[in-house]
Amino acid sequence: MDGYRSNYTNRLDAKGRVSIPAPFRAVLARDGFEGLYVHPSIDQEALDCGGHAILREIDELLGRLSPYSEERDLFSTALIGTSEILKVDSEGRVILTESLKSYAQIGTEVTFVGHGHKFQLWEPGRFQAHLDEARNRVRELRKQLSARHAAPDLAPRPHGARE
Repeated sequence: MDGYRSNYTNRLDAKGRVSIPAPFRAVLARDGFEGLYVHPSIDQEALDCGGHAILREIDELLGRLSPYSEERDLFSTALIGTSEILKVDSEGRVILTESLKSYAQIGTEVTFVGHGHKFQLWEPGRFQAHLDEARNRVRELRKQLSARHAAPDLAPRPHGARE
């Protein structure tokens, strides 16, 4: 299976290393990226991670923006200017820098969350709160979509309308 799926929580060891989950390492290996590309998420207090796929997505986004535009400069700064490429050791571990840990408020544990083309790193308690909010919002979105896509023959008709 391609892409990053599921979520895993791992502990940082005494040297500050954390093991990338084996399924995520397998995706990185197939991707052929040397290391782990990481940048602070622009939407959450989490870290966006990946390899060539996330870099292609960033390049495609920037390519749609006018060169030297304010928008391109802002996205470049947020997605490239704050990024780091972490070395993955022979046992599949990385050392998270202090700036990355501080941004995501990561202490002794980190939750890896698959997003298909990328994955995120979260402080576990913050991820649980985010997951709870996401589930609630998805329930609301599902209700809205269901209401919009109700079968036409079940939709209420204006008074006096013919069938």
